[in-house]
Amino acid sequence: MDTTTSQGVHGSLATPASGRWLALGAVGGPVLFTLAWFVLGFLSPGYTLFGARIAPYSPISQPISGLGLGPTAPFMNAAFVVSGLLIIAGVVGIFQGIREIGAVARWGCTALLALSGVGAVVVGIFTLESFLVHFVGVLLAIATSVLSFLVSGLVLRRVPRWRRFGSWLLLGSPLTLALLVLFFATFNPVAAGANLGVSGLTQRILAVEIHAWYVAMGSLAFRRS
Repeated sequence: MDTTTSQGVHGSLATPASGRWLALGAVGGPVLFTLAWFVLGFLSPGYTLFGARIAPYSPISQPISGLGLGPTAPFMNAAFVVSGLLIIAGVVGIFQGIREIGAVARWGCTALLALSGVGAVVVGIFTLESFLVHFVGVLLAIATSVLSFLVSGLVLRRVPRWRRFGSWLLLGSPLTLALLVLFFATFNPVAAGANLGVSGLTQRILAVEIHAWYVAMGSLAFRRS
């Protein structure tokens, strides 16, 4: 075997191998994010938004983004950014390890699923005080999952070793949509500011559900690569 051929073989083997470890980002990102809002939710004394003091902080009524203000801000915003970057890296690793599908489908799924990570980064950089951009980040982080789960599920069903998970992911799309509708139905900024309502709880259920799919994908990709 000549040098050129040897380099080509090693190069083709390096991508799946590195992708296997990158896939763990889809596990680490959600775990980091969940631990951050869970722990900081108990530690936050409240926050000030547009001159109004909102205290104490209630994980039941308050959005996760509220932890991005006040004393917990440096930690929560860092968790948003780091977890988002890990999710993006994880999705790249997952689909670079699935060589049975074409490049267009592989990168299309990667781009769609990475939008959730991009949204988390945006939310971590632009807090509630930059409401418009922050809201766009929230939509990217949660709403795009309805489409990305649907498309990715259809693609993964074409791969024998991923067919079962692809079928489950197709069910994840309407489930995410239902939880998204529930969250917006319960969200009232005035009530949340008065520590009333359950929008904080419904948002957390939605976030856990979405991230559970990423953790499952990352774990499967790591084991099957």
